[in-house]
Amino acid sequence: MPEVVMAGASGRLEGRYSAGKKANAPIALILSPHPKAQGHMNNPVTVQLFHLFMKRGFSVLRFNYRGVGKSQGEFDSGIGELADAATALDWLQATNPTASQFWVAGYSFGAWISMQLLMRRPETDGFISVSPPTNMYDFSFLAPCPASGLILHGSADTIVPPVEVEKVVSKLRTQKGIVIDYELVDEANHFWAERLVEVEKRVGAYLDKRIEAEPI
Repeated sequence: MPEVVMAGASGRLEGRYSAGKKANAPIALILSPHPKAQGHMNNPVTVQLFHLFMKRGFSVLRFNYRGVGKSQGEFDSGIGELADAATALDWLQATNPTASQFWVAGYSFGAWISMQLLMRRPETDGFISVSPPTNMYDFSFLAPCPASGLILHGSADTIVPPVEVEKVVSKLRTQKGIVIDYELVDEANHFWAERLVEVEKRVGAYLDKRIEAEPI
């Protein structure tokens, strides 16, 4: 997997990039969990999301936030990490100027960052949000949400109880012009231990459905 280095506000950011075979291949940015909870771009859920898009012909990028791995800088309570995500997206879009679609996907803390990025980039075509920490961070900025997407959560998540996610889902579903798919996976916890195959199955099926409706 080619290693890439991007110039971020706090110094270099390291990433892994896979280019699609078509000149106008769609692009996807994958965001990892919390740096202070040992989150990094090689987290199993993050890598799973990366491969799901890659297998479907996307040009895909995942990266380490500032202060993680070879990325320079220090943790910045989400503000700097959102700036890092914007830097990564700028790099991805500049590398793929004729991309037919843009998607963003994030896991846990990365889901929160990805949804903020989504609000700042109205060109977004879709999103995947896995285990969004709706009880830890304010998601009220999703008004209105500019794109349809999938929210995937585990029924056994004790860190982010499903009822907290369902409050956000209910609010999003009142908006017109978008469709929010919500799937609750039995016995899956926040870390998807022993349930990673469900991420592959559920997210893969959703992507296939969307691609069939809007060929890439």
